[in-house]
Amino acid sequence: MPRRQDGRRYTWRRGLDPRPPAGSPGAEPAGPQDPQPDSVVHAALYRDGVRVASPASLTDTYRQLREKPRTTAWIGLARPTEAELKSLAAEFDLHELAVEDALEAHQRPKLERYGETLFVVLSAARYLDAAEEVDFGELHVFVGADFVITVRHGAAPDLSAVRRRMEDSPDLLKLGPEAILYAILDAVVDGYAPVVDGVQNDIDEIETEVFSGAPEVSRRIYELSREMVEFQRATRPLVGMLHGLMAGFAKYGTDEELQSYLRDVADHVTHTSERVDGFREALADILTVNATLVTQQQNAEMRALAEAGFEQNEEIKKISSWAAILFAPTLVGTIYGMNFENMPELGWSFGYPFAIGLMGVVCVSLYLIFKRRDWL
Repeated sequence: MPRRQDGRRYTWRRGLDPRPPAGSPGAEPAGPQDPQPDSVVHAALYRDGVRVASPASLTDTYRQLREKPRTTAWIGLARPTEAELKSLAAEFDLHELAVEDALEAHQRPKLERYGETLFVVLSAARYLDAAEEVDFGELHVFVGADFVITVRHGAAPDLSAVRRRMEDSPDLLKLGPEAILYAILDAVVDGYAPVVDGVQNDIDEIETEVFSGAPEVSRRIYELSREMVEFQRATRPLVGMLHGLMAGFAKYGTDEELQSYLRDVADHVTHTSERVDGFREALADILTVNATLVTQQQNAEMRALAEAGFEQNEEIKKISSWAAILFAPTLVGTIYGMNFENMPELGWSFGYPFAIGLMGVVCVSLYLIFKRRDWL
């Protein structure tokens, strides 16, 4: 932080310019105070539930919030830059750890309090019909006495619809930043309902595919199981977070109507969390059944291959047996057909019948041997 001429640091407080006075040591040259405004989705100031200003930049928001007493600023950003978050941290005294989390994202849902500022991390979800998958987005919310800052990482949720809903309900909006936080929580939780319906439909389709023997069903079960793990990480912490908010109703004087709304959101979160737990168990059971069916199918294929191999062996036995039987007369005929002069039995009158009889005896003997061994 810059130092004054007496050596002490300047204090960044609400209503004060965080920069040193012009002309003092360390003062910055005059120029635009805003960082790049590309990440600012919307900014508005509300008084008694009615919009009183729509600043075009963060600098205008700071200035008008100082000039308009009893107003609440609602600033929405999408994937902000480090300079933007530092500007907001300096103006609204945001804790550096919370700012670091909002900048880096990839945080688990949580609820933390830094002094008078509440820091909430939510994981929103939406179901993509075309791809049949769940898309998750991360939302960080800073809630102070007179401001709400939302930092969105991802397409979900649609906070413009939340803003329109709150502006159409000025009695609720005039309850202040806590009411805006409720509306954001309610939108995130309501966004889970289409996801639950889509996942239920996917599970029904997977059950049909499992018993129909679809080849890609194992991959689909695995991918949906991973999505349910992430969905569970998004919903489970919300139950504890909302109970933590409800525990502080009396301490922070939360409006009774708003307490009822938050209890309703907590009931919806509990119901959704239970459905997600059921989905994980169902997918685990389906995966087990699919593995059993795949094993049975593989066993049937192995049995069919074994039977085919057995039949093939039987045919080979038959062919080999007949080949051996036919080889015996061929061998005898070949020996007696060599026509050497000094060959025995050439002049024997019974030589031919003896050769034919020898062939028959050998063939019949081989046939009986093979038949006894069930080769024929």
